[in-house]
Amino acid sequence: MSEELGEREKEVLRAVVQEYISTGGPVGSQHLARRPEFDVSSATLRNVLADLEELGFLEKPHTSAGRVPTDRGYRFYVDTMVRLKDPAPRDRELIHAGLAHEAGGLEELLGEASRLLHSLTRHAGVVVTPRPDAAVFHRIEFVRLREDRVLAILVGQNGQVHNKLLSVDFPVTSDELLKASNYLSELLHEVTLEEARERIRGELDRDQALYNVLTAKALKLGAAATDLQSGERVLIEGTGSFLEQPEFADVERMRALFKTLGEKHKLLALLDRVQRAREMQIFIGTESEFSSAGDVTVIASPYGSREQVLGTVGVIGPTRMNYQRIIPLVNFTAQALSIALDKA
Repeated sequence: MSEELGEREKEVLRAVVQEYISTGGPVGSQHLARRPEFDVSSATLRNVLADLEELGFLEKPHTSAGRVPTDRGYRFYVDTMVRLKDPAPRDRELIHAGLAHEAGGLEELLGEASRLLHSLTRHAGVVVTPRPDAAVFHRIEFVRLREDRVLAILVGQNGQVHNKLLSVDFPVTSDELLKASNYLSELLHEVTLEEARERIRGELDRDQALYNVLTAKALKLGAAATDLQSGERVLIEGTGSFLEQPEFADVERMRALFKTLGEKHKLLALLDRVQRAREMQIFIGTESEFSSAGDVTVIASPYGSREQVLGTVGVIGPTRMNYQRIIPLVNFTAQALSIALDKA
């Protein structure tokens, strides 16, 4: 794509994108001619703008107005013109302080990540929670509630906690529950929940004469406790920030956007592509599932432990966003979240 643009076209495109991000208004040739980097007439710049429009990098929102970037123009700008640098020291301090794992459990940590990104970018912060199946098992505890009811508490190495209410059709004492907890915690230590289920099934399939009554009860409890639904959740903070953007002043456009944001399965499908890629992804306008709702960009990066990708963290905002600032913030937040999980 870069081969079809000369240096002047690139500089004009860069100027239009930067001006439009800054002001939100269409950019015309006379305005560009006042910028110090251009020493040519507004007529020359008008011809360059027309060429960029013909190539699909710019468009006219109104007949007599200046130009604004298209999705293609933003993509070219992001891929070839944005010069990235680390977030400001103050922003890095805020992220590290907010993601100190001691502040709470995993759910609170992930929620804080989305809140931080919303606060720092003024766009919607989004986090996909880890799938239960991906959690590395740490320990399991059983709490008697009634004679036929037991609460199973599964704790992952990264701080994930899953509670499940079990109905038991066999007698089990509090002492047996403690021994079952110790046995299963040792049997399943440092395997994923999916592997834990496989291991328990393997033990149950063995000749029952090889294990005693207590072990049989423990395995039955373990099988029931690890039978969890494997669904991630999406945490979004700051969707109201779209109301602050002039391009979303249209009521129908805003309604369509909020309807799309409410369809979490679409957002999960998009962000799952980030996890599979195992690196930051930027979806601009029609590249994302939000194209029907307006000019929206999703910038997201995977987070996880040293061993595995656990989820995704990112920002959803208008295509007219400060990419040079926001891309490093998302990347740094994903790294800080991963470090916090490793320390858990």
